[in-house]
Amino acid sequence: MYVEGKHQYKSLIAGIAVLGMLAGGSGVYAADMPASSVQAAQPVAVQQLKQVYRIVALGDSVSAGYEPSFRTEANPKPYGYVERLNEQGLFRGRTQTSNYGILGLTTEGLRNYIGAVKEGRTLTPDSIQLGLLDPRIAQFGTGTLTAKADLQAANVITLSIGGNDVTPLMKSLTNLSLSEVEADTQLKQLLANYAVNLRQVLNDLTIINPQALIVIADQYQPVPQLAGAAAYLKLEKAASDFSACVDSLVAEFAAKGANIKAAHIAKAFVGNEISYTHIFSDTDIHPNQMGYEVIAKVFSDIIWGSSKKLAQREDPAQIAVVVSGNELNSPYHPTVKNGQTFLPIKDIVSAIGATSVWDTRSNTASISYGSRKVSITIGSKTVLINGVKIPTASPAYLAKFGKETKTFVPLALLAQGLGLDVQYSSKLNTAFINL
Repeated sequence: MYVEGKHQYKSLIAGIAVLGMLAGGSGVYAADMPASSVQAAQPVAVQQLKQVYRIVALGDSVSAGYEPSFRTEANPKPYGYVERLNEQGLFRGRTQTSNYGILGLTTEGLRNYIGAVKEGRTLTPDSIQLGLLDPRIAQFGTGTLTAKADLQAANVITLSIGGNDVTPLMKSLTNLSLSEVEADTQLKQLLANYAVNLRQVLNDLTIINPQALIVIADQYQPVPQLAGAAAYLKLEKAASDFSACVDSLVAEFAAKGANIKAAHIAKAFVGNEISYTHIFSDTDIHPNQMGYEVIAKVFSDIIWGSSKKLAQREDPAQIAVVVSGNELNSPYHPTVKNGQTFLPIKDIVSAIGATSVWDTRSNTASISYGSRKVSITIGSKTVLINGVKIPTASPAYLAKFGKETKTFVPLALLAQGLGLDVQYSSKLNTAFINL
């Protein structure tokens, strides 16, 4: 069941006053939205930083990956920019991501929350922010120690916040002339408050983790020009002022030695408001899948210098396998049996640089990688991993391709048995394996 929040979007014309708010608005709140859109946030030891790239996302509903379809879905699974950043990390190595996007959050609410996280104290929902309808808010308030551990272990912290701050001003802004918008004292005060709150958040984050890269997104403007050229110019001016404020804060903290950068989302959305948001189809200002893809690309280009993509597949249903950032290119495609992915043993052994020995008498392949060893017998319902028998839903099998015979083995069991990290993206239909 989903409950509606404070702001409903009835039509593009009637709703122009509230639709003019920048992204991240209160919108509609999902009663059963997962506590984390990537994984349940778990504490992680700092020493893991050398092996695992840690991403922590903070912010509002845009960070949470909200879409209007969540109003009716029983168990929504967000696939926003944070999930896509997790995939981009997996292209480069072991990656774990924690998402602390809170629906309806303002910069003041984020300031309250991160302040408590820094101090290691719990919060009631109302002490984070009055009136928040995010059904997970109590979990956020009691989970500050977990959040602190995640932030301390983070390699990168992303921030997308501010849309809810500007909501109350949108109606008045659209009634002003462009010159009046430029001189509007309410807007100036809003931006000043935004800067004060975000400055404190950044201070606290740099105390919690001085080494992490912090990337702050500016705020895109979702209303298209077809809603009215005059209103569009005013709203773009407000968005531009937000971007300038973000750039100023980034420069301020960079001058102090902080590792901080700006992600200019707003520029990417200009002229693409209908294509990148739900404003036309659902009169909702949140990004659609194209929008989240663009946001992820902007963040990825800032964090890693590029965005990686899979090769084009003739059959989109075909599973892709990426090993240490390289996509396996084999004529012998992976298959799925009883929920397990199988692929030719030679492909994975070659990709990771392991060694294998075939015992013709027992039809057993023994794969060694470092100090680990996995033995897989054709037709057996168990796999021997470092001397321990592990059950498998489907046994290894032989498959003929013309005159060749290939041994197909369960990918996850083999990779995990060899101490590799395996993560599966259902959206990309891809298994990521990292050493």
